[in-house]
Amino acid sequence: MKTSTFLAGLSVGAVAAAVTVLYSTPQTGSDMRSSVKTASADLRAKLKDVKGKVDDLKGSVADFTSETVQPAIDGVKDSIGGWRTADEGSRNRLESEIQEIQDAIAELERSVAAQHHS
Repeated sequence: MKTSTFLAGLSVGAVAAAVTVLYSTPQTGSDMRSSVKTASADLRAKLKDVKGKVDDLKGSVADFTSETVQPAIDGVKDSIGGWRTADEGSRNRLESEIQEIQDAIAELERSVAAQHHS
């Protein structure tokens, strides 16, 4: 099929559809334009309302984040920092005790070795 034939058929079909719609519409052209204008104005008002609600939601999320989430995060960070400090003290104490145990074992081994040689 040639492109020009296809485009001619498409154009004729579009014109036939437009004429059919114009003659089958229960409203006059001015009534139809008025309805379209009213629907358009209503749609604009609804979109403006939705935009306002989205802006309010953004503000609420920002407030929630700054007033609730950030202090909670800071609290968790402080708790972890305190735990690390406490853990470091426990770790140092355990290392010291382990060293004392190793020293005691070494001393015991020397005592046992000295008794065997005597």
